[in-house]
Amino acid sequence: MDFHHTKNKWSYTQRNANVTWIRTYTSLIRNHSIKQALDIGCGGAIYTKALAEMGIPFVTGVDSSEVMLEAATENCRGRKGIRFHKGDALVTGLASASCDLILERALLHHLPELQPCFSEAHRLLRHGGVFLIQDRTPEDCLLPGSPEHIRGYFFSCFPRLAEIETNRRHTSAQVIKELEGCGFNSIEKHTLWEVRQVHKTKEKLLADLHARLGRSILHALEDDELEKLVQYIDDCITVERDIVESDRWTIWKAVK
Repeated sequence: MDFHHTKNKWSYTQRNANVTWIRTYTSLIRNHSIKQALDIGCGGAIYTKALAEMGIPFVTGVDSSEVMLEAATENCRGRKGIRFHKGDALVTGLASASCDLILERALLHHLPELQPCFSEAHRLLRHGGVFLIQDRTPEDCLLPGSPEHIRGYFFSCFPRLAEIETNRRHTSAQVIKELEGCGFNSIEKHTLWEVRQVHKTKEKLLADLHARLGRSILHALEDDELEKLVQYIDDCITVERDIVESDRWTIWKAVK
């Protein structure tokens, strides 16, 4: 997916963080004093907004794409305590020891190497600051398809997508090793089934898939292949209403 192309501008603004996400992250930071947070790789600011809604006074969304930041700014219009900054996850251009919390959600699988990213996060955090990473491991990705786990259908319909997906994902062991190597401690690993969307009808789910909204892996398919996938999922899912789509994620928490 080209995150810099205007056609994808609104791909990551079409939903809000689910209550399961809010509860999980509130629990993870409960014993820490968080006044300033960074959401690195913020995209359209879905989770930037969520951090602010959790009561964090100042949240900065960071992204390398002007297009994404334009959408993020519009998505957060009128919300106090939120600002945006253009910067790369490896070199943000922000001051050292300037924040208490860094969130990097769905960012790692875009990075061939983790060390530069983690070193930059370590530089940005104050002593005692919290680094929260959310991404999928290969094991998270390749669970079977079901009305609850829609992504599993992608790989049973197009096995080559499974190879693409696993090749771009880091294992939990790799993440933990690199965190330790960059000086982080108190590393924890958590599993989260995050509700992505509740589709009131099957037609709404299929329309969401047609638009490739928030699903970068679908950009590896040609239009006719996407049509085949949508038809395949239509045949697999027999329920017509209230489809609760969830994804399994791994969360790593580390402290500077």
